[in-house]
Amino acid sequence: MRYTRLGATGLEVSAVSLGCMSFGAADRGNHQWTLDEDASRAIIRQALDAGVNFLDTANVYSDGSSEEIVGRAVRDFAARDDVVIATKVHGRMRPGPNGGGLSRKAILSEIDNSLKRLQVDHVDLYQIHRWDPETPLEETLEALHDVVKAGKARYIGASSMHAWQFAKALYTADLHGWTRFVSMQNHYNLIYREEEREMLPLCADQGIGVIPWSPLARGRLTRAWDAVTARTETDEFGKTLYHDDDRIIVERVAELAAKRGVPAARVALAWVERHPAVTAPIVGVTKPGHLTDAIAALDLTLDDDEVAYLEEPYVPHGVVGFQ
Repeated sequence: MRYTRLGATGLEVSAVSLGCMSFGAADRGNHQWTLDEDASRAIIRQALDAGVNFLDTANVYSDGSSEEIVGRAVRDFAARDDVVIATKVHGRMRPGPNGGGLSRKAILSEIDNSLKRLQVDHVDLYQIHRWDPETPLEETLEALHDVVKAGKARYIGASSMHAWQFAKALYTADLHGWTRFVSMQNHYNLIYREEEREMLPLCADQGIGVIPWSPLARGRLTRAWDAVTARTETDEFGKTLYHDDDRIIVERVAELAAKRGVPAARVALAWVERHPAVTAPIVGVTKPGHLTDAIAALDLTLDDDEVAYLEEPYVPHGVVGFQ
């Protein structure tokens, strides 16, 4: 396993992050395709044994059951200090007022709830899952600063938003002397490259670690375009992200993978990992082979001609994934 620093911090993370949205009770939350606890634990153990030390989950994943599974697995399979646990806040966890968002009340409640589910006294990276237009930015940033100063999180990060919003958040934190975001978890892959326009250059300039979500486009880049899976049939959010113009890129990934004699997933991930701003793509895993491919992609180097061939058919997309 290769390790790298998360942005300008001293925190060492594996160059592949295990995305834990795949783990959780199928009858809780919105993801009916998730793995049960036994299957989830097997993959988490496989990842830890392979040297993956970076686990990414969220309070909203399967209504908190992803955090519960991750917490029990870390307790049973690893020393706490050897693992970098990342989770998120923003999504609605209960109906009614203050059940979601980034108010001070929500953040201070949800960090405690996440710690209970994870069975730890701190998380290493606490991320805002989305931008909250209903809460003053200063309120959110000061609450996150207090979470860090209370010892409940070591670092804070952000996820999908406009680059101007992220720049404003960084500036505002600096202005007040509050804890600064150290990472950006954004939507980036071969068939969604809009982040190259502003967000990735901003992160490179500001020393922000980039940990992309859906680096395999929710599996689209790993199989035939028309393939049907349990996830493609039930993932309503995923249906909003890609369109038929992307098919040609998927086909080129498969073509290049066949020439290289490797699975398509390795080619698609190798492309993401080669971007100098990217720290560690977050890879969702539902089968042991998925993790094997993600780790093997670290050793696959694409040449300039191969990269140009994969990138050439790209067409601009509307901005998606912020909600």
